[in-house]
This record gives sequence, C-alpha cells and structure tokens, in this order.
Amino acid sequence: MRRLIPTCAALLAAALSTVAQPLPAQGGGLDPETLKGIAFRALGPGFVSGRIADVEIDPRDPNVWYVATAFGGLWKTVNRGLSFEPIFDDGPSFTLCCVVIDPRNSNVIWLGTGENHSQRSAHFGDGVYKSTDAGKTWRRMGLEASEHIGKIVIDPRNSNVVYVAAQGPLFSAGGERGLYKTTDGGATWSAVLTISENTGVTDLVLDPRNPDVIYASAYQRRRHVGQAIGGGREAGLFKSSNGGRTWNRLTNGLPRCDIGRIALSIEGRRTPTEIYALVEAQGGQGFYKSTNGGASWIRYGKQAVQAGRGGAGAGGAGGFG
Repeated sequence: MRRLIPTCAALLAAALSTVAQPLPAQGGGLDPETLKGIAFRALGPGFVSGRIADVEIDPRDPNVWYVATAFGGLWKTVNRGLSFEPIFDDGPSFTLCCVVIDPRNSNVIWLGTGENHSQRSAHFGDGVYKSTDAGKTWRRMGLEASEHIGKIVIDPRNSNVVYVAAQGPLFSAGGERGLYKTTDGGATWSAVLTISENTGVTDLVLDPRNPDVIYASAYQRRRHVGQAIGGGREAGLFKSSNGGRTWNRLTNGLPRCDIGRIALSIEGRRTPTEIYALVEAQGGQGFYKSTNGGASWIRYGKQAVQAGRGGAGAGGAGGFG
C-alpha cells in the first residue's frame, strides 16, 4: 500500500498543539518535551487520496471490482470491497476518469486518464491504456493529446472495435478532441466525429441491438483561472447509423440556446429506440426522452438540472470550484 503523506491540516494541528505548550521555565529555547507535540498524527479524512471517478464490476465475477479515482490511481478488489490493491501505481498518470471491462473477455481492461470534470483542480491525463491480464500489466494505446477522456465504449460484437469520447484539453484549444474509433484493438485510431478545436465529446451510447447506431453528446468547454465556460452553440446531440462514418445533429425538441454538458442513456434490449438525455442549458435544461431513436424529444420536468459539474451552466462563468 502507498505511504500516507501528512497534510497541511495535520501540520497545522501539530503546530497549534505546540503553541499551547507552556514555555520552558529557563527561557533557553525549545526542549525535547516541548518538541514531542510536533509528531505526525493521522487525522482521518485528511488522507483521502481523491474523488471516485468510476466503478466497474466484472460481469462474470461480481467479487471483482475496479475503482478509478480522479486523483489516486486505479484500485482493484477481488472480495467485493473488503480489501483493495492499487494496480496502476507504475503508470505515468494517476488522474483517471473511466475504467471499462471488455464484455467478451474480463481479462481485457481499458482505462481512460484525465478527470472529465471542468473544475479548476481537474488534472490532465495522457491518453488511454489497455491491460490484457486483468490489470497486472498495462500498455498505453494512444490519444496522449486528449488530456481528458469522457468515456470508453467497446463494441459488444467485436473486442477490437472501441470508441473513445475525448473532451480534449481544459485550459487550451485543440488537442485530440472529439470521438475516436479503433478497429484493431487500439493500434490505430480514427477521428470519426470532430466538432471544433473548442468542442469535444463527453458521452456516448450504442444501440444494443445494432451497435453501429451511436449517440454522442458534444461539450463545448474551457477553464480559466477564475472562470469556466461550460457550454455553447457547438454543443449538442449527434447520431450515426453506420458506425461513425456519417452523423446527423439531433435538434427536434431539444434546447436551441447555448447547451452545456449532456449525459446519455439508452433503455436496453427491449426498446432501444428509447434514449434519455440529461441536458444543462441556459434555457430548457432538464431531463429529455426520445421514443423514436432521437428523431424527436420530450422534456420532463422544468427544474434546472446540471448534467455535469465544474461550470455554472452553458456559456456561464463558474466560480473557483
């Protein structure tokens, strides 16, 4: 297990306890008895390593979980959480966003780096990694310039076909930003959906009956020291019916103003034409449902709902979170 490093809170508490000690009677400086109050002490929550970014449970063995943290590496348990072991400590990046198990082979694990929120403390990563031995060893498979991965989805029919939603750099334009696809297990990648140098892809779902049908959400964002741009006119929903070769933008029933982050879900194998979207926007934000494969959308509820964190809504200026 990794060693714990004392936090500023621990040092401050130790210093305060020292101040509370009576001064030496002779006034000759600090003596050993006084210095005992400066010993390092565990203060509980001060040692939390980071936010939990994703949890993946092995579909073939529910005892096995993988837990990706936003600022503490990747952890694995083989006993439903009774104990955990770090399995990516030798990797170049410890800021993670998502972990995915191949539905056809539980030994194949995909890992995306770079936290996918937009707060000022969202640290960047260096692409996507793959393990073929259940996390014992890892190999970087590219997209180093993506910096912040949004999601990884594996085609259930073919393990070599993988889609990666890349949000791109948070503090600058460009980079590897958009939706990327590999058909050779990560050896090469193609950008199948590119919006602009300022807008990446943050979420996607595949039709379980026909995985060539893809729904993807684009997210226009930029972070500055005291401001977050969490949306714009380039953000929105897109659909492909041919594995990403061509795309249509979905608009019927969705907000036509500046749109922020969009979270997606699909109903399942019974009625895969039912798509759900949690949309943040300057106006019309909320929960949307389509029953016809995205051709039209109905909004449920009129309360403001944030699909993501780290901004103050589409086009707005965030605080210092």
